[in-house]
Parts: sequence; C-alpha cells; structure tokens
Amino acid sequence: MELGGFLYGFYERRLLRELTGGRIPKHIGVMVDGNRRWAKQFNAPTSQGHQAGADKIHEFLGWCQELGVKVVTLYMLSTDNMSRSSEELDLLMGIIANTLDRLDEDANISVNAMGAPELLPDYLAERLNKLTARTPVQEKIHVNVAVGYGGRREIVDAVRELLHDAVAKGSDISALADSLTVDDISRFLYTRGQPDPDLVIRTSGEQRLSGFLMWQSAYSEFYFCEALWPAFRKVDFLRALRDYAGRQRRFGT
Repeated sequence: MELGGFLYGFYERRLLRELTGGRIPKHIGVMVDGNRRWAKQFNAPTSQGHQAGADKIHEFLGWCQELGVKVVTLYMLSTDNMSRSSEELDLLMGIIANTLDRLDEDANISVNAMGAPELLPDYLAERLNKLTARTPVQEKIHVNVAVGYGGRREIVDAVRELLHDAVAKGSDISALADSLTVDDISRFLYTRGQPDPDLVIRTSGEQRLSGFLMWQSAYSEFYFCEALWPAFRKVDFLRALRDYAGRQRRFGT
C-alpha cells in the first residue's frame, strides 16, 4: 500500500472513532454540485462528469447506511437546470434514469420523487413513479430524489394542494386563512411525514441554497465543502459529520 493510501485509511479510521457514540444526523440533504467542473478539469465531456457524479451517489448512500443515516435527499436536477442545452439534458436524463434503475436493484431502499414530473421525459417520470410506488423489503434508508425540483415551486404546490383539499372538504377558505399554521403547509410538502433535514451538505465550494429545501431547512445545519461532487471522499463526509456533531443546535432560540 502506498504511503498516501495508508495515511488516508488511518485518518478515516480516526474520524470514525471520533464519531462513535456521537450525534449522527437522521436526515441529510445533499446538493451534488460540481460534476461539470470536475469533467472540465480532465478535459472530459460533460456527460462523463455527470456519470462520475451518479456513481458517487451510490457510494455516498453506502456510507450513509454504514453510519445509520435514515433519510437522504439528493438535489439532482433543479428547475433552473432545465434551461441547459437539449444535448446535455438528454444525456443527463439518461444518466439519472440509469441511477434510478440501480436504486431499484436494492430492495432495502425506499425512494420518494420530489419535483415536477411534467417537466421530465415520460420514461424518466415513469421510472420515478415506479420507484415511489415500490415497497422495500426491509427499509434501511429512505432516499428523496429531487429531479426537476424547485424550492419555491414546492411551497406553491403545497399551498395549492392545501387549498384544493380544503375545497374538497367543504371548508371555508376565509376561515382557513385565519387558522392557517406552519404544520398545515408542512403536511403538503414533497417530504410530508418525514423529519426535516438535520444537515445540508453542498459540494464544489458554493455557499448558497439555490432553492433547495427552502421550507424544511429553516433550522438545518449547513456544511459547505470545497471538493467537487465526483471527488467527494468518505473522509470529506466524515469531516462534515464531525463538524455537525460539534455544533450546538438552537432551533431559533
């Protein structure tokens, strides 16, 4: 084993020991950012960066299962990304579809689709519907797949569904407006019934939310990592968890 590999393994084991018995987030949101820049570093086609990013997703989910993380939300394609060239989008959609097929191979993973299916090709929307409807054999981790997702749109969709539900029940809209609570809206979010993210990680050095889980992340802890997503290593993940474990969560108090 080369010296670099030995030191890397030693550091990884040390980080794992530090986390033993510590706080592990129940729900982690991840902005998988930097695929295109990673490809550019190697003078590789953009599609190669997206494929490397997809491969990293499966590796990352394995780390989460090892450490007992119960829910992961992956920001894979935003509504803003839909303005990219048709050539890049076609390739990216195909890679996302293959990623979903690989998730479908694991009977212990449950999947929830987040986003606007009408913005996606039929074959991709159908794969998402199939995965969402599937019942895992023994759920080890729940994965929210944000494809064609926008945080503002999610809130609008939640309010729209809330109003349609009220009308269907014969409720008075004026009375609903007077009694409306945060929990009322939360019941109609894409992540309904799930805990809000404890930790949100963004790779590639960018330090903004870009519309990701705007409602749910009100009291989340944030961790911004310089590594581009395809180059994100287990030690980078363990550092994020160590940083999270050392914070005092205040929830607005």
